[in-house]
Amino acid sequence: MKEVAFLGLGVMGFPMAGHLAKSGFHVRVYNRSLQKADAWLEQYEGQLAASPAEAADGAELIALCLGNDQSVEDALMSEQGVLSCAKPGTIILDHTTTSSLLAQKMSEACKAKSVHFLDAPVSGGEAGAVNGTLTAMVGGHQAAYQKAEPVLSAYTQMHRYFGESGKGQEAKMVNQTLIVGVLQGLSEGLLLAEKCGIDIKTLTETLSKGAAQSWQLENRAMTMSNNEFNFGFAIDHMIKDLGIVQEHASRQGLDLPLVSDVLERYKVLSDDGEGRSDTSVLIKSLR
Repeated sequence: MKEVAFLGLGVMGFPMAGHLAKSGFHVRVYNRSLQKADAWLEQYEGQLAASPAEAADGAELIALCLGNDQSVEDALMSEQGVLSCAKPGTIILDHTTTSSLLAQKMSEACKAKSVHFLDAPVSGGEAGAVNGTLTAMVGGHQAAYQKAEPVLSAYTQMHRYFGESGKGQEAKMVNQTLIVGVLQGLSEGLLLAEKCGIDIKTLTETLSKGAAQSWQLENRAMTMSNNEFNFGFAIDHMIKDLGIVQEHASRQGLDLPLVSDVLERYKVLSDDGEGRSDTSVLIKSLR
């Protein structure tokens, strides 16, 4: 597999497509903003496409990293969308975090064209994309997943197959739930530590060697204590993701009180102008 298209050159997609180019794939890129596409071509070897259809023409695999359900549906099914020209056997690898219902819908639309659709949301943030250390959770046709492994390996340190279409998105929902759970606990713990006058650096170094260890503790405790919140994944994106989690949980007959509470806190923070701050800004809602 050599001919690859990549749609969406945001903070995640830009370096992900770059890793493909550096790994020897022939990459054709598309982005709604031509400025970003031009910037990508200044750094990496590849070709620019004027539409999703042009990007997909002749590609063996088409990767997407877009904003939401609607942007994925538009990229695939519009008049100049991927499915207007994707050849039978093509694999569509969608790294966008969407609803599982969207993944199932796109899978069925692709099947009608003899195209394989894989929902493959990623975790690891901007740093993971830049460093090629993302984690991907994949749903869809297993044989297509196996064929896509060389592409996934270009920018992930871990990728796993979870089952039928939508299962990758469901795994990502669990991921987001765990992240905000840890951030809620970390926020409350840091407030307690500050009130008690405990040195945060010493505390972090100590607790990171015990049962309280987490990525968030090791990478965000000090920045949260210093009121620094410019480290990647913005809360406006998490608001979208937690809304997906909440809707899916409701369809399963579940009530997830922590998700609901954190979602409301993020909405208030976003309304107060913190929409582009990273998710650790949650502590501000408790101060």
